[in-house]
Amino acid sequence: MGTLDGKVVLITGTAGGQGRVASLVFAREGARVVGCDIQADANAETVELVRSAGGEMTGIAPVDLTDPEQARRLVEGAAAAYGGLDVVYNNAALQRFGPMPDFSVADWRTTISGELDIPFFVSKFAWPQLVRRGGGVIINIASMAGMIGGQVPPMAGHTAANAGVIALTRQLALEGAPHGIRAVAISPGPVLTPASDRDLGDDRAARDAITAKTLLKRFAQPEEIVELAAFLASDRASYITGANYPVDGGATAW
Repeated sequence: MGTLDGKVVLITGTAGGQGRVASLVFAREGARVVGCDIQADANAETVELVRSAGGEMTGIAPVDLTDPEQARRLVEGAAAAYGGLDVVYNNAALQRFGPMPDFSVADWRTTISGELDIPFFVSKFAWPQLVRRGGGVIINIASMAGMIGGQVPPMAGHTAANAGVIALTRQLALEGAPHGIRAVAISPGPVLTPASDRDLGDDRAARDAITAKTLLKRFAQPEEIVELAAFLASDRASYITGANYPVDGGATAW
């Protein structure tokens, strides 16, 4: 018996990285998963991996969640897939990095849209579905950058957007409590994903600079983030709302 048996979970950004791992872990715990991504082929691979492992998952792709109309249609499709929604896992994000002198207005707007608009849009359109269900859980994946600054890489947009995600989570918890809706944020530190490998490549100096800020001196594995999310989505975490959980190897401790 899984900790999420009978729950319908919408996970955004499931074509790879933490979203793919989340799909596998939540399905392992008995959830019926609806996953989405802008990358249709990779998202279909995730669906196949979940089904091959004995889980239940529906994929909706391609979806550009920076477009509120596409976000609305996604939520409606997700709710229709299994007759409702119990958990919204806002994982999808798009960001750009760079120092202030070179960080363009387009970079700023792309990052704010890709990291703050997406969880707002998805949560907004999912809200009536959760209320209709009698309650539910919203999990927002933020970042330790919402709590501290970062030198490598420079991250003005990333810090601002994720501070917004953490603050938004508190407000969702406040407004959701009368409806039985819990809202929690998880703020990872550096995580080994296809995106981090793409951005850092074989730049050993950058990798060392990033891990030097952690107490554990390493990147996290996606599972180390996702297993916490699975607990927070479950009824075992029924008294937890409005909280932000740093999972950062101790980077925000000093």
